[in-house]
Amino acid sequence: MLKMRLSMGGTKKRPVYKIVVADSRFPRDGRFIEKLGFYNPLLPKDKKERIGLDSERIKYWLGQGAQPTTRVARLLGENDIMPMPEKGNNPQKAIPKKDRKKADEGGEAKPKEEAKPAEAPKEEAKPAEAPKEEEKK
Repeated sequence: MLKMRLSMGGTKKRPVYKIVVADSRFPRDGRFIEKLGFYNPLLPKDKKERIGLDSERIKYWLGQGAQPTTRVARLLGENDIMPMPEKGNNPQKAIPKKDRKKADEGGEAKPKEEAKPAEAPKEEAKPAEAPKEEEKK
């Protein structure tokens, strides 16, 4: 199966990606069929040097049955080459596990702080009196 995916390059802590068409069995940074563009995530979103695409070749490979990965599909959707993919389901990891089940059943999931019952304010502890030493006579 043909995939349009990102192939990582660059140096440590400075990634630069090539958008390539490759067989899905090939390694991520390994052999590919054709380079279709590049993506530099370190540049601001408003810079035109952030993404470079060869739209004619991308349309050709989409016509040949190449499937883009979710990240590449988003990049292509932002550049109006193909429709924007639907948003995925984000896991609700911030919600405690016991409250996640309630949220799945249709109940409102409450943040961790609100999930605990309110406790009555504790009485202030009186300082313990120091034991008096017995005087030896």
